[in-house]
Formats: sequence, C-alpha cells, structure tokens
Amino acid sequence: MSRDRAAVMIERQARSCADLGSPLYAALLGRVAQDVRAGGACAEAVAGYEDAPGPDAVALRLLGGVHALVLAGRAPELAAHYPSAGGTFDPDRPDACWPAFRQAVSSGMEWVRDWMTRPPQTNEVGRANLLITGLLAAARSAPLPVRLFELGSSAGLNLRADRFRYVADGFSWGPADSPVVLDGAWRGAPPPWLPGAAREHPALTVVERRGCDLTPIDPLSPEGALALRAYLWPDQEARAARLDAALRLAARVPAEVGTAGAADFLTGVRLVPGTLTVVWHSIMRQYVPAGEWARVEDELERLASAATPDAGFAHISFEPRRAGGGHRFRLAVRLGGAAEEVLADAAPHGLPACDVTA
Repeated sequence: MSRDRAAVMIERQARSCADLGSPLYAALLGRVAQDVRAGGACAEAVAGYEDAPGPDAVALRLLGGVHALVLAGRAPELAAHYPSAGGTFDPDRPDACWPAFRQAVSSGMEWVRDWMTRPPQTNEVGRANLLITGLLAAARSAPLPVRLFELGSSAGLNLRADRFRYVADGFSWGPADSPVVLDGAWRGAPPPWLPGAAREHPALTVVERRGCDLTPIDPLSPEGALALRAYLWPDQEARAARLDAALRLAARVPAEVGTAGAADFLTGVRLVPGTLTVVWHSIMRQYVPAGEWARVEDELERLASAATPDAGFAHISFEPRRAGGGHRFRLAVRLGGAAEEVLADAAPHGLPACDVTA
C-alpha cells in the first residue's frame, strides 16, 4: 500500500476522532498524515503495516505506541500535552503538541515499531452499556443462571459487565457500590421494557465467564494495564476513569480469556441444561476474516438450533451495521432460534445508547 493510501486512512481516523470527542488526536493525525506523505518519521514508523487488518489499524497502532511511551515516562515533552499524563491540550493551539509527538516517534522508533505489530486493544468498558441491555432482554425470556462467552475479549473487562452500575434518567441497574459507573447510559428515555426487566432481575447470576482473543491481555499485570491505557485517547478522561475502575473490579471478579480465534473458541461451547448460554461481542467483527466469520456464524447457528426452554441460548452483538445510506453501531439480540432483533444504537464507545424500538 502506498504512503498516500496510508495517509488517507489516517485522515479518516482523524475525522473519527474529531466526531468522537478527541480534538487532540484529530489535530495530531492530520499532521501525521502529512508526515507520512512526506516520508518523515511517521512514514518510517508505519512502514510495512499500511495494510494491517481493520480500517483504523494503522492510526490506532501508531497512537497506542506513542501513548504508551508517554505513560511509561519516556516522552516527557509530549506528556506535557497529554491530559492522561497530567498535561494540558490547548484547543486554541492544536498544533502545539506536534513537534513533541514527532520527536517521540523519532527517538522511540524501536518501541513504536514494536507496537505497530500489535492489533488495537481497546477494551472499551462503555460498550457494556449495550451488552448488558441485551442480556437483560435475554433474561426476560430465559430467567436462568448465565454462562457468558465473549468473542474478541481483549482483557475480558466486559465479562464483568453485570458488576457495573448503569444510570440514566429514570433508570438504574447494577450494584450500587460498583466502582464502574456508566452514567448517562441513555439518550432520552431507555426502551420501555428495560426498567421492568431491571426490576424483575435486580441482579443476574453469572456462573461462568470465558472469552477468547488472538492476543489476550492480562489486566492484572502492569504490562497489560499499560496496554489498555495506551489505547485510550489521552484527552478523554472519563473513559480513563472507567477503565481504572474496571481494572480494580477485575482483580475481584475472575474471568478467563484464552488465546484462540472466535470460530475455534465456539467449537468448544455447548449448551448446559439449567443455564442460559450467552455469546456476545462488540466492535470486533471487522477484524475477523470473512472465511472465519462464516465459521462463527455456523457455530452460532448450531447453538441456536440446540436451544430449549431449559438450556437457553442468546447471541448479543454491538457492531456496525448498514442503516440508511451509512453505518450505525447497533445492539442486536437473537434468542434461541428466533429472529434477530435490533434494540438500540450508540456511539462506538457505547455511551449514550438510543432506543430504536419506539
């Protein structure tokens, strides 16, 4: 892939960052794209990885590597501009941090090149807002102890989603003392059925928590925590606070994430009488090759076909889907062999959600 094509992809990510509330990254990526086209330090950093899987892989891998440098104390000049490291980003002077960023890439080239080998690992806690909505919908039809399986788990933080607290106008669910609070969970009123489902199921019994990832992260290790923090955007402090809280919770609530692809992982999943088996995933399908995803769909169909009232099955997804002339990030739920239902949509980071059933 040419430098120009890589620059186009980086510019697209810059627009996404602007739309999703990161003016720091929007400004930096505009300059990164120029530097790539000019054959500068950023071109050297991404060389050979321009065609990494996923539409946002080039930009997010580079940004993650540089953010890790900052968080590890290896780029103090840039840290002065990163709120995540105690610095300040001045939106009136958006280019002020560019020289320090370019210097960090140049002087930390070996470090950054190593990070370019890694797939983006944004274990976004906010997406649990949609996943738990899907799980409450499933619990209405199958009020059974839950076996929870996640595809593309990263560090498995959202395998603890039932231990988070969800709050919106006229709605709340989850332990009142949870360190993870997803406030502003809904734009406007939540779906009319959701408060009733929350009252019927003030808590869920989760008897198994397992996930898979090609490169899982141990959230309890210093290296794992650094990686998770590095892939957050440094001027989005609410996301960082949620992550820190989720890391504390992970130390108390065990979950298992094994090294496996999604299809291979599902081949080992069977329904168990007296339980509801749930397979869920969020913003990961785009990274799975089409051939493997076809195998995933076959496995999901196998599980759906085997479902009974005593051995339930639910497939819950929060993924981009075509809607109108573009894409929306949508929550879809399939219960057993029934047709899939789309229940809500949200920004990619999960907050706030919006009811689409009204």
